Amino acid sequence: MSQTSSTLQIPETPLVPNHVAVIMDGNGRWATARYLPRVTGHVKGVDAVRTAVRACIERGIRYLTLFAFSSENWRRPADEVSTLMRLFSTALEREVSKMHANGIRVKVVGDLTRFDPRLQEQIRDAEEKTRDNQVLTLTICANYGGRWDMLQAMNRMVAEHPGREAYSEADLMPYLAMAHAPEPDLFIRTGGEQRISNFLLWQLAYTELYFTDTYWPDFDGAVLDEAIASYQKRERRFGRTSAQLVDIRKAS
Repeated sequence: MSQTSSTLQIPETPLVPNHVAVIMDGNGRWATARYLPRVTGHVKGVDAVRTAVRACIERGIRYLTLFAFSSENWRRPADEVSTLMRLFSTALEREVSKMHANGIRVKVVGDLTRFDPRLQEQIRDAEEKTRDNQVLTLTICANYGGRWDMLQAMNRMVAEHPGREAYSEADLMPYLAMAHAPEPDLFIRTGGEQRISNFLLWQLAYTELYFTDTYWPDFDGAVLDEAIASYQKRERRFGRTSAQLVDIRKAS
């Protein structure tokens, strides 16, 4: 499925979200609260990814997008950044075959040029190995930023179609990093912060937002169910009125 635009068409509103996007926040604070090194929180965070993937598959969610490393995260202490890169590499090494066996497609989006060549190769291999899988598409956003995404998409579009007087939303969409997925139905941020932090700025235009105090290492099916329950109470109007939605429901 390619990306659709909620500002050009009215998308379906499934009872269970088709696409869930998550900012996995709170690893360091989880560890600090337990008087443990921050790296321990990041290790536990990898375990939570496995839990989230399994929970999504069990609930029929088809797309899960995780914000693993932002373009601003390079500002963190060098030793922590190094640890995160090692964890990413190790996770790919250990998990891709298992995900492939379970029908999971792996995508990694972001400016990957800053990563070590070996990590770049691991990413390419993971994507190639799992590219035909259809049970769940797991997208990892790494060295990703929403502003970077829009700029790189614009630059690529203009380079491939120079000389036009104007470009449309439909022209730009194929060049966005998330062009392989529909827009998220539900956004979740763990860790208690309530902002989107330069994540999927284009794609979250009409996504339902959910914030939880739960730190990412404690994320599980119960937390996901709470988020889905909140989502199911929302009235997704996409610019229409509540009365119009009532008429649509009566007509169906």
